[in-house]
Amino acid sequence: MPAPLSTPDKDAIALLPAFTRLGLDRIALVTTGMQAREAFAQLQDVPAWGFDTESKPTFKPGEKSSGPHVVQLATNDCAWVFQLHDPHCRDVVARLLEQPGFTKAGFGLGDDRKRIISKLGVEPAGVLELNTIFRERGYRKDMGVKGAVAVLFNQRFIKSKKAATSNWASPRLTEAQLVYAANDAYAALRVWQALMGVQPVI
Repeated sequence: MPAPLSTPDKDAIALLPAFTRLGLDRIALVTTGMQAREAFAQLQDVPAWGFDTESKPTFKPGEKSSGPHVVQLATNDCAWVFQLHDPHCRDVVARLLEQPGFTKAGFGLGDDRKRIISKLGVEPAGVLELNTIFRERGYRKDMGVKGAVAVLFNQRFIKSKKAATSNWASPRLTEAQLVYAANDAYAALRVWQALMGVQPVI
């Protein structure tokens, strides 16, 4: 039996060149039903999307999350960051997530799935947990986006802890939050493409 593969440690990853992230010019904030329908139409042309969600952190024992508050979907060209305050926007996001025939690739999606079912009332279709593929290929622990980018691209994926633990339920997201959310989904798509041997068109 071959030995399990390991991922680079934090110190090794810190020495790698940075992964090129999407800038604000390629990130669309979606807050209304009309904007969501426009995003829906554009996403129909692409067979696979990077996928992630964000929820306001819970700090008290037993406190239940009311998330997700943000859903991110990404192609090579653009990432859409959907805020779920508006019921019409929520409805379109629910349609996107339950839509069959599209791969929605991401990391650590177990909790995301449960929260989507609870909040949006739909079962996401076509969701691909990328950690499953890495385990099938011999990696012994959950990879996560940082490890995957290091292994596949020999690059360092930058994630802001401040943004990660920020208030995702806020009606006004900061630029740092938009960049963080969009690139989690974008990097997941790029990882999926590398694993599947799909050449990205950028």
